[in-house]
Amino acid sequence: MKRKIGALAAATAALVVLAGCAPSGDKPNPDDAKGQDITFWLMGGDTPDALRDYLKTEYKKATGGTLTIEEQGWGDALAKLQTALPDADNTPDVTEIGNTWSPTFTTVGAFSDVSDLYGELGGDKLLKSFVDVGAVDGKNYALPYYFGSRYVFYRKDLYSAAGVEVPTTLPQLTEVAQKLHTDSLSGFYIGGEDWRNGISWIFAHGGDLAKKDGDTWKSTLSDAKSVEGLKALQELYTSASNAPVTEADSTPWVNINTQPNAAAPESATIIAPGWAHWSIGDLAPDPKDDTKTVATWNDDVFGVYVLPGVDGGVAPVFAGGSNIAISAASKNQAGARKLLKIIFSPEYQKMLGENGLGPANSDYVSSLGDDQFAKALIESALGSKLTPAAPGWAAVEGSGLLEEFFGKVNAGGDVESLAAEYDKKIDALLNG
Repeated sequence: MKRKIGALAAATAALVVLAGCAPSGDKPNPDDAKGQDITFWLMGGDTPDALRDYLKTEYKKATGGTLTIEEQGWGDALAKLQTALPDADNTPDVTEIGNTWSPTFTTVGAFSDVSDLYGELGGDKLLKSFVDVGAVDGKNYALPYYFGSRYVFYRKDLYSAAGVEVPTTLPQLTEVAQKLHTDSLSGFYIGGEDWRNGISWIFAHGGDLAKKDGDTWKSTLSDAKSVEGLKALQELYTSASNAPVTEADSTPWVNINTQPNAAAPESATIIAPGWAHWSIGDLAPDPKDDTKTVATWNDDVFGVYVLPGVDGGVAPVFAGGSNIAISAASKNQAGARKLLKIIFSPEYQKMLGENGLGPANSDYVSSLGDDQFAKALIESALGSKLTPAAPGWAAVEGSGLLEEFFGKVNAGGDVESLAAEYDKKIDALLNG
């Protein structure tokens, strides 16, 4: 999501005002929410209609008030949050927020302190990495909503035809992809600017995107281990992927699917968030709408495995998912807190898992099921990593610098010089 830094800085400055306006003293009692009408912003369409209806019904039963759910597109969500959160008349009472954006908003006082509810909502059972990015000075402001994780989808038929096995190390993955690769087939399809998947190679080699040095965050793309991971990614991309170097976030399942009337798929292997399995399979016209297609998973053709580590095991992938928080400017703090209690209830946590979204509370991960997709999701999520909890990280993401950097690396650029160049650019944004 590319955003102008000037607009981001101005909006963040407006949010700073909230630091002095956030509620203090006694916290509102969720049981005092009688008759309060509240608004909940959801990002994108990941939360199914059945879950939305459940929240509306349960909130009405609990308070007599109306819960209005408004869906925001991920593409402009950051800008909308920056504008709406400081405005008491237009702020959502509760909002979903990308986990990587949480530090930016929590550090400027955009969200209400919910530390007193932490234990009741799940406490130490909540996904720790998501809790950490939503906390400031030991207080909780944004808590996990759901988690996702990334793993590998592959064509069993193409692996078998090429006489290759599922790799157990990251170097083996590159070797397998190179053997599968042709001018018309990506052995491993990954967009050149796709940093969200590309950073797994940095993590797998022991590198990081940024680290805190005293009170200051510094970009670490040029650290030796990060460079090693970037070179490994560059080798995979330049020798085994036909994806455009300008492609960032994408729909790689389109390339692995069996397309109607197509001679062959365009890729043998992809990496994607776990929910992508609903879009992978043999495509055929949708019987309800012949202008669309539906995917039917075929176990004889498709399979999954977790991204392997450099020496085996599981590579740390970027954990997808969202946090959830109450706007500090909300006039309906009691109602907002009541909604959090419903969201973190056992009933709703299980509903998340049953719909393929990793529940925030680890007690309910079994609700994801025990099929190959659930197993891969859980295994990859347990070793996953988040982006740095730097106050300026949302600005980094919004700047487009990561897309630029990974695109240049995967275009064959000199990794060391590019890393040093972009460390300086990212350093200018990291600390807010």
